[in-house]
Amino acid sequence: MLSHEAFVGAYHAHFTRTPAQRQRLGIAHDIGRMGSPDDADRIETVREAKSLLGEVQELESATRDFDQRLDLELARLALANEIHLLTVELEGVPEAKRKPRVGDAVGDPLVDLMVLDPRPAYERLADVVGRLEDVPSYTAGKLRTFDRPLERWRNIDREVCSGLPELFGHLLAWAEGEAFPGFARLERAIAGARDALEAYDRGLAEIETSRQLHLGPGDGEKIIANRGIALTPNELHGIATKYLRENREQIAELASRLRPKYGLPADASSAELSAELKRRNPALAPGEPADHVLDRYREASRDIRKFVEARDLFPIPASQDIRILRTPSFAVPMIPAGAMISPAPFREGVRTSIVYLTLEEGRVGEHTNLDIPMMMVHEGIPGHHLQLSTASLHPSTIRRHADFMDHGEGWTTMLEDYMLDVGFHAEQADEMRFVAKRDIARIGARVAIDLFFMTGNRDFLDVGVDADISNPDPFIAAGSLLAGVTDFSPGRIQSELNFYSLERGYPLSYLTGNHLVWELKRDLAKAQRGKLEGLALDRVFHRTYLESGNMPVRLLRRVFEHQGLLPAAA
Repeated sequence: MLSHEAFVGAYHAHFTRTPAQRQRLGIAHDIGRMGSPDDADRIETVREAKSLLGEVQELESATRDFDQRLDLELARLALANEIHLLTVELEGVPEAKRKPRVGDAVGDPLVDLMVLDPRPAYERLADVVGRLEDVPSYTAGKLRTFDRPLERWRNIDREVCSGLPELFGHLLAWAEGEAFPGFARLERAIAGARDALEAYDRGLAEIETSRQLHLGPGDGEKIIANRGIALTPNELHGIATKYLRENREQIAELASRLRPKYGLPADASSAELSAELKRRNPALAPGEPADHVLDRYREASRDIRKFVEARDLFPIPASQDIRILRTPSFAVPMIPAGAMISPAPFREGVRTSIVYLTLEEGRVGEHTNLDIPMMMVHEGIPGHHLQLSTASLHPSTIRRHADFMDHGEGWTTMLEDYMLDVGFHAEQADEMRFVAKRDIARIGARVAIDLFFMTGNRDFLDVGVDADISNPDPFIAAGSLLAGVTDFSPGRIQSELNFYSLERGYPLSYLTGNHLVWELKRDLAKAQRGKLEGLALDRVFHRTYLESGNMPVRLLRRVFEHQGLLPAAA
């Protein structure tokens, strides 16, 4: 049996074995390659993960230290999740061989090298060249590993890859501006990568595909459990149904106050009220360029920071930064409105995030002066950027590796109510809450669709919403539910469904985390009644939540118990 310290070293080595993993984590060692495209790498990863999982089980029985045991449980969940995701099958074929993600594998690291990596430009550009020179062998190798990919996933990857040439143009402009001495080599590498991606696209177009989306019995439950969520699919479905009902009631109450304020008749629908509010609060003046929306987001980020600091609501690390950018073309199919690229947890220096905003034609109107502040609450400070910047500073190596989204999404969706509760934009609080409640209804639909996509059980789509869920095509049925719950444009609905299908178990983490975080807050308030209340209680909750590191909310509860803030579970 390994010692705890030796296990941590082996665990870190396991999750930094590929260039993509190292770059994502902020470890700038040997990242100028694409990595192996061969299926043998998947098999070796599984073998190694199983060996480490055996070590975890032995160590858990040998230690009584609270933090070590917590770290080991996080490691056990992460390893079990990796093993299952790399071995779970669709129609007898590993799902990993049915899910083309070449566009992401090529594009995401290049953006990181261009925007986030703090090293000198010539070092980063040298890694860009190395990665691009590997694209031909990588794409050809990946084509050989695919076995009847899901038709929709195949089409998503083709669309993502089609946006990469625009990124290549930005790389050339960057290199030229830096007077990069390897510019000619970069041009050749880009030309080779373009040709390889065209050949890859032709290969994908010709490959035999499948439409079998749903996993086998029990696989969905394993995905949920490996995310650290101790709730059954039926319990999650019940939470979603109740949430959507209560959300409709809250929207109706807000609408009853807002209709007379804006001169609308009493029978005006919520959709009509929403359209009127958005019409009155555009982010852009007529004819103003779409990119100016980014300025509105930057202004909102500064306003939120001032509000938070004036009230000392959250602990904010001194060395952090947010960059707000337009979503690059290759990423649009997977980013419906906005997304945050989190700080690399092992990168030294300033903890920097990218907030992407999707400003494609037909979607710019989704960004209004009522939506923008709440988007930045969710993505920036005090949302994902603050949560993940703080988590990346935790001294535990295992916790810095941890990626449990009920923690992150529970935190951010809770904040959308909390910030309005404590007076943020008090002059338009009802308007913002109304718009936010209509938008956040998506997290109830996400639970239903995630469960349906995993299991094939159409009953999970029945969450008390008036929608036709009978279509045999799972994406059409799911899209009908999402349209019945939200005001999303058709383009956004399709992007949302892309995300739901590719990232199983993540979509349901939003509402699950929201439910568990509010439950934790209520239990803390009850336990601290008469001792800590009001903003003092909030500050303790926020500090403990953020500074404990990233973990499932059910395990975070143990931290509160260990610190004496909650009574120990029986």
